[in-house]
Amino acid sequence: MSRVERAFRRVAVIIPAKDESRRIAATVRAARAIPHVDLVLVVDDGSVDSTQHVAREAGAVVVRHSHNRGKAAAMETGAAVVAMRDMPDRPARDLLFIDGDLADTAVNTAPLVGPVLAGEADLTIALLPPQPGAGGRGFVVKAARRAVASLTGWTPTQPLSGMRCLTREAFEAATPLARGWGVEVGMTIDLLRRGFRIQEIPCELKHRPSGTDLKGQLHRAAQYRDVQLAVNARRLRAAVGGLPRGAAPRRPATGRGPED
Repeated sequence: MSRVERAFRRVAVIIPAKDESRRIAATVRAARAIPHVDLVLVVDDGSVDSTQHVAREAGAVVVRHSHNRGKAAAMETGAAVVAMRDMPDRPARDLLFIDGDLADTAVNTAPLVGPVLAGEADLTIALLPPQPGAGGRGFVVKAARRAVASLTGWTPTQPLSGMRCLTREAFEAATPLARGWGVEVGMTIDLLRRGFRIQEIPCELKHRPSGTDLKGQLHRAAQYRDVQLAVNARRLRAAVGGLPRGAAPRRPATGRGPED
């Protein structure tokens, strides 16, 4: 990539959100402050609260699903809308996916952008610090970590992290995305097996963690189910002659993050 092409590279932030009216305004404002970002897009995935109106007032472009279709569908909708807004005489925007509940800390995803813009990585993944109030014991994270390692040869620190920046080429190579909570694990496996480069980067982020109550337990059960579905689909694909295993990605030396 030439210096001229790099100078024109821009980033679109895509925020899948459902019922995030309390935090979405702060998240949007913080995302707009990230260097190189010229578009913040909120995909309201069937919210029953005022998420879409609050996000629009905060400065986001908003598209809405009339009913809840899940995170993967919201990500695909967001990427499609960004593609329609890309200028034909400029490089396609890189895509930064973040959660709607990051609030003011959303600006701290900025370190994910640099390596992608510089051509040093095709996908960067945020490593979050331990989150106060998290109630999980790391069972789902460990299962996802082992699955990625078994299929790619690389062991991620936080395989479920949803804060990710990637090139348009990498996003299209990862589609169709795995459904539900398996989207991140499926994306990681698919891109590694196609030889894309991944880095994990520490980011000082705070989000709303799942607790130890029934709701939190049900959330982790759904995560485990969806991760296993994504992994099993890729194991089957590999067994019947899928893509060859890609090289292990480069990543910074980091400590192990929180286990949800």
